Amino acid sequence: MSQWPDTRILDLLGIELPIIQGPMAGATNSAMVIAVCNAGGLGSMPAAMLSIEQLREELQTIREHTRKPFNVNFFCHQPPAADEQRARDWKNLLEPYYRELGVDFDAPTPVSNRAPFDAAACAVLEEFRPEVVSFHFGLPEKSLLDRVKATGAKILSSATTVDEAVWLEQNGCDAIIAMGYEAGGHRGMFLSDDLSSQVGTFALVPQIVDAVKAPVIAAGAIADARGVAAALMLGASAAQVGTAYLFTPEAKVSASHHQALRTAKESETAITNLFTGRPARGILNRVMREIGPMSAKAPAFPLAGGALMPLRAKSEAQFSNLWAGQAFPLGKELSSAELTRELAQGALAKLVRH
Repeated sequence: MSQWPDTRILDLLGIELPIIQGPMAGATNSAMVIAVCNAGGLGSMPAAMLSIEQLREELQTIREHTRKPFNVNFFCHQPPAADEQRARDWKNLLEPYYRELGVDFDAPTPVSNRAPFDAAACAVLEEFRPEVVSFHFGLPEKSLLDRVKATGAKILSSATTVDEAVWLEQNGCDAIIAMGYEAGGHRGMFLSDDLSSQVGTFALVPQIVDAVKAPVIAAGAIADARGVAAALMLGASAAQVGTAYLFTPEAKVSASHHQALRTAKESETAITNLFTGRPARGILNRVMREIGPMSAKAPAFPLAGGALMPLRAKSEAQFSNLWAGQAFPLGKELSSAELTRELAQGALAKLVRH
């Protein structure tokens, strides 16, 4: 497909179609990544919830089933200091739910964890040498980033503001993911924790395109070919699509998440920090409605989820995160390969027609 208006991402990453499957920790495994890569897009393997052994197994599987470039995604947050008082206050806020569901309130609180990129993960990258490595919440410290770059990997990271995009380019990113406020999952914000600074996708993309020389990947509220075409017309070189892939058979989503994606209204998502301690967009459920989607009592990322784990075990739909972007009602029941091709072919048809 040589008719694409901007082939910089295709050339940079060695892919055929300007479609990047968003890395969705917990929902994406090697099967989805392989399907997207073999269809011509860029599959993305999220590593934040994997042990080093699990990461190695998934990358081995990907390498065995595709010769195409693929992406591995990491969080690069700083683990928080312990705050026992905040943890107690948070659990006390949830106590009525423990009593209602018959959960032992005095039992030790489970630990909720999402691992930041570290030397052990870097060693796995040096072993498997994925063509693309992406980060969320900024970039890792320079010595680790230099090691990743030394493998030949192209570096991507998410920017939620123009300032973040400029910072990422100055600090070694080869391409910038412009993550609009509509996007599902964790906000990639890292220069500020002020949610009022967050910008919608189709206002953010052209401003980042104008501010950096690196190619830009649009993310957020892109779930069909129309969204891909619109993003490319605004100057993006590619589109990153996440939530639409949750409708594919390769997605590993719970029964309650599956149900919510197919029945909730388009107005029923919100930014919440209840499930991890960091702002993320998901479909509203009971705990978000009753406590409010944002709570100052939620422990710092990624610890907030621990106290919710026993409640989630009793009632997943009411107490688990149901990550989704605002365009989730556009999702279709397609395979990951079919979705990748439909997004690209439909977008190109619209761009050529215009």
